[in-house]
Amino acid sequence: MEQAWTKRNRPERLERRIEFDDYEATRVFLERLNELSESSNRFPDISFGRTYVNLTLRSEEDDAPIGAADESFAAAVDALLD
Repeated sequence: MEQAWTKRNRPERLERRIEFDDYEATRVFLERLNELSESSNRFPDISFGRTYVNLTLRSEEDDAPIGAADESFAAAVDALLD
């Protein structure tokens, strides 16, 4: 079951779980995410297993609300799945 980004409070953040058919697909996504993170200098919190990835994206500034830059990065992550 694939979920869209969910906005959470305390602290404000975006979360998403992405499920894959197999480990190879998970690995390919993580490699793409690494390239995106390095090129944009944005590093979400990541946890993963064989067929899933959990992402948590917080604002770059302490205690700041989620802003346009965060939404843009989330959209770029979504584009990695196309």
